[in-house]
Amino acid sequence: MTGDDDPPLPAPPPDPPATRRYGWAIGAIGVIAIAYITVNTLRTDGPGATGLAAGDRMPAFAAPLALSRLDGDANVATRPGQGQAGNRPACEVRGPDILNICQLGAGHPVVLVFRFDRSGKACQDQLDAVERVRLRHPGVRFAAVSIRGDRAALRRLVRTRRWRFPVGYDRDGQVANLYGVGVCPTVTFARPGRVVTATTVGLLDERELDARVGALERASARRAP
Repeated sequence: MTGDDDPPLPAPPPDPPATRRYGWAIGAIGVIAIAYITVNTLRTDGPGATGLAAGDRMPAFAAPLALSRLDGDANVATRPGQGQAGNRPACEVRGPDILNICQLGAGHPVVLVFRFDRSGKACQDQLDAVERVRLRHPGVRFAAVSIRGDRAALRRLVRTRRWRFPVGYDRDGQVANLYGVGVCPTVTFARPGRVVTATTVGLLDERELDARVGALERASARRAP
């Protein structure tokens, strides 16, 4: 409290530039942290949101086909008795209702596309492009994995869009974790034996996809014994 004759109190000095820069940096770090958490929602220990790197080997998995009546989580076990990962090694779990990446990649190059439930137009467009491109490359094996979400809606989508390649259902997201999937669509390309040549993040149009598949096919043929 002051008297009438007291001079007015001076205004507080502005924050020094270092303080302002510090506050801005804290805000930027917060935004980055939120983005990181969002991208990593689907994974806990995968190789990164950009997927597998060239030279990696595609992790083994066996997942129920979307259109099958087989229920349960994907098997991602690498040896017997791994609990939630699976009681049998994934490569040994085969059948007409199962997408088994070991079986798919035995002796053939592979193109594997990941999508999310309710993922929007880009993911559906990517799988539509796969359906058209695969007909021009009969020596390549194409498949997709749909991560979590409503399986009944996925079945309707597969039938409506007339995707004829196998679509697996990753109910609990374990396959996505192993493959480092954080963006839809993510496409993994691999030579026979599941050796990754590239992973792309984001939509590839039909021309780009066809060029990449052709290059994969030629590279695989050159390496064949």
